Amino acid sequence: MVRKIKTYENFNISKNHENSIMLVGNFDGLHLGHQKLFKMAKLFKKKYKLKIGVLTFEPMPKMFFKKQKNDFRIASLKQKNSLLSKQGVDFIINKKFDLKFSKTNAHNFIRNVLSKKLKISFLFVSNNFRFGNKRKGNVKLLKNNQKNFNYKVIEPKPLKIKKRIISSSLIRNLLRQGKITLANKYLSREWQIVSVVKKGRQIGKKMGFPTCNMNIEPYVIAKPGVYAVKIKRLNSNKTLRGIANLGIRPTFNQKKILLEVHIFNFSGNLYNKELIIDFVYFIRKEKKFKSINQLKKQISSDLKTAKNKLN
Repeated sequence: MVRKIKTYENFNISKNHENSIMLVGNFDGLHLGHQKLFKMAKLFKKKYKLKIGVLTFEPMPKMFFKKQKNDFRIASLKQKNSLLSKQGVDFIINKKFDLKFSKTNAHNFIRNVLSKKLKISFLFVSNNFRFGNKRKGNVKLLKNNQKNFNYKVIEPKPLKIKKRIISSSLIRNLLRQGKITLANKYLSREWQIVSVVKKGRQIGKKMGFPTCNMNIEPYVIAKPGVYAVKIKRLNSNKTLRGIANLGIRPTFNQKKILLEVHIFNFSGNLYNKELIIDFVYFIRKEKKFKSINQLKKQISSDLKTAKNKLN
């Protein structure tokens, strides 16, 4: 069961959340690197008897400045809040990132937000953290001001596995390369998309493989192709198994990226229902077939592979 935690949309936090341990960042995907940060924060919480808060921005600054970046996120805001609730967090500030806020002077952010408004005791940040107008604020500036504003900067070393720094950028790249197994390892769970089933052209149904069609914005576009997946309906504990095609369906001359999921041994109407799709295994890349029969033959082979991988 997901623990309910207090969520703010501005810096007007309650008294009992002042003087806390604050972690600042996007925390997209809540991967092993982030989890290392939270484990350390929990040790501080126990030692100093303080609460843990998270300050994050919505939309993510990169998505705000590049308006076309609607294929960037590893996890949605709702998923992120749910993942944060499992990390021992006491409250979350999802600050709206807009043009006005983006022009905040870095020093003013330290003085007016971190010190005056939030009254933080400890500040956990990654070594490449940037903030303030034109990203002029950095960890050095935060450290230079810690005595003036009575907080302490904690800058843990990034988590490395096989000489690789585990980061959200690394995981996005792994997803784009179809390296889903490795991405899942670094996430410590299966990468998932939550989306609503929309009515499509029913091509799959006519071929004997009915599918749930879903839009994948604002998620990062993983490598187009066929995946073995697990499926859950929202607020249900029952896990279904299936196969998914992510891509433009070149055999049918389509151009829009779509996620199509075929659920094994299932019949029923899922239109307008929200589904959680866990990506378990990358089977093959998307390709154009010369005929529908050739495609059907390949789908039958893909189904066997998916069932083997999911058993």
